Amino acid sequence: MVIPHFSPNLLSLLQLVSPALPVGAYSYSEGIETLVEQGVIGDRASLSHWLSQELAIGSIRLDAAVVLRTHRSALGGALTDISRWNQWLSAMRETEELRLQHWQMGRSLLQLGVKLEETAVIEDNSPEVSPSLAAIAPLLEPHCNFAIAFGLVAAHWHIDASSAVLGYLQAWVANGVSAALRTIPLGQTEAQQVLRHLQPDLCRSHQEILTLVDEDLVSCSWGLALASMAHEVQYSRLFRS
Repeated sequence: MVIPHFSPNLLSLLQLVSPALPVGAYSYSEGIETLVEQGVIGDRASLSHWLSQELAIGSIRLDAAVVLRTHRSALGGALTDISRWNQWLSAMRETEELRLQHWQMGRSLLQLGVKLEETAVIEDNSPEVSPSLAAIAPLLEPHCNFAIAFGLVAAHWHIDASSAVLGYLQAWVANGVSAALRTIPLGQTEAQQVLRHLQPDLCRSHQEILTLVDEDLVSCSWGLALASMAHEVQYSRLFRS
């Protein structure tokens, strides 16, 4: 019997993008709840269209691009660059709701990464990334964006940069579909059809993000911003605001 070879880094990536990761992503809809309330999203087709457009021109592209830059900076020990990108992302948030979401998720992930780093019992042969997450964390206080924490943890878990970006995008899409499942009459099979349908868009966005230079980091996210602002004052909400 031949035992197939696989990289343990794949397991690290699967852990990092798992819905079981305790960062609270499930408690946010990023505007989807409001869009459902307003009738903009109401079925599989409209959900796919919204997520596809966000992947093509939305702010998720900026987050994923910063994941890439954070990963590279972590491997190069460029802590000043990481801090700068963290401040840049905070400034790019168009609503308080989105800003607080990404700060909360980033803080949770970074704290988790530090704790796992402290209690690690499985050693591999990969070179350690220096400095440690515990040493970096104080430099990002009081607020660390989720994309920053994701890039840092991916680098320290020896996940390659391209896979980290793809995983970040996939996790975002999956969370959006999960939010839609709880707000519109969308069955489990239809939800999986949306995920399958979006694979080409996701791959296209991934490839574009890998080639973006800093001057190209722009997005058209006014739709998300308006939905987020409306969600902050929406009378009835399932999701955190």
